[in-house]
Amino acid sequence: MATQANSVPHPTVVKVDPFVPADQQKGLHNRWHPDIPPFATVKPGEVFKIECVDWTGAQIGNNDNSDDIRDVDLTKVHNLSGPVAVEGAEPGDCLVVDILDVAPFEKMPWGYTGIFELENGGGLFAREFKSRACKAIWDFHGIYASSRHIPGVRFAGVSHPGLIGTAPSPELLATWNKREGALIAEHPDAVPPVAFAPNAVGAYVGQNLSDDVREKIAKEGARTIPGREHGGNCDIKNLSRGSRCYFPVFVKGANLSVGDLHFSQGDGELSFCGAIEMAGIITFKTSIIKGGVEKFALKQPIFMPSPIDPLYSQKLIFEGISVDYHGDGKQYNMDATVAYKQAALNAIAYLMKIGYTREQAYLLLSAAPVESHVGAVVDSPNACVTLALPTGIFEHDIMPKEDGLKKLNFGQCAIRSDGVL
Repeated sequence: MATQANSVPHPTVVKVDPFVPADQQKGLHNRWHPDIPPFATVKPGEVFKIECVDWTGAQIGNNDNSDDIRDVDLTKVHNLSGPVAVEGAEPGDCLVVDILDVAPFEKMPWGYTGIFELENGGGLFAREFKSRACKAIWDFHGIYASSRHIPGVRFAGVSHPGLIGTAPSPELLATWNKREGALIAEHPDAVPPVAFAPNAVGAYVGQNLSDDVREKIAKEGARTIPGREHGGNCDIKNLSRGSRCYFPVFVKGANLSVGDLHFSQGDGELSFCGAIEMAGIITFKTSIIKGGVEKFALKQPIFMPSPIDPLYSQKLIFEGISVDYHGDGKQYNMDATVAYKQAALNAIAYLMKIGYTREQAYLLLSAAPVESHVGAVVDSPNACVTLALPTGIFEHDIMPKEDGLKKLNFGQCAIRSDGVL
């Protein structure tokens, strides 16, 4: 029998164990720095696989309380696999990355969504809800996810990397640290913090480095929490199988890193740990466009979304405007973030009428394939943002009716063992 050309397995350039703490494994790092050497090197056009731990590095378990969410050590996140150098990539080029597949480990067919503590992570409604740790465990059944902690829903996931990017140059790293440091200085007592400065505590690079290089990376390395010019933690849910990404190159080899894999996510990832976080395997192919930064005016990455998207034809759309009626009723001027928050609050209030707790609704809007759009940013003073909730993910009718909504009992998500909400 003839051997098919595609029967040869593609190389896995970074291998991990999803159940072992990240800071005990090779090929992982949790800071951005140009001095982190490539862990592996690939050729343009080569198909390769990268294994990823979950973003916390195995700190969260498949159980029925949220003490692990409450106690998570955020100095150690996110855990990225790589860097992977691409032969021939030079500063000023564009690195083209094709995402061929994203899948969970067969031995770990589950993920989680979490609400983090106000003082340890936060989230979109950290202050409004005075957030306390909660979580939902999701079981994967092929392309579908369901949760014992949020009953009555089942949906297809659009699996994607929450975090993917190239390494910064020394100049770009210095720019990040300077501007974020200035923001922190303007808001020194913010809870949750407005940004996270470099912090040697928890810094990790799973490679053999000299002491001085390791100390330099720990002291200067940018935290991986926000997205930046190189890509990073942008949490774009449509970057799934079939997506193509165009990244600016800042160092020789580009030094691509990836992690924070998600089984599913709604637009916005409301609760900070708002996707269905998972460990898994991502398959890539890369190419290089010489001088692409200049050719495309590439200040930040450009993306082509996946052609694969769950089809939910009917959606219930909630509108939000830039008025903070949840707090002091203040009128904001064209603030799309406030408008988004109001759309989400309206959806949460509606889901509570059906019987979900506030925490369950918050987690569901974070994890399910909800869509958010900016409706208008020209009609002062109110920006308008919408949040679309697919009705087809529910096993029961959620549509408005003349006699109101039928309230059911869906229990509660996993909360702290001390019962604090």
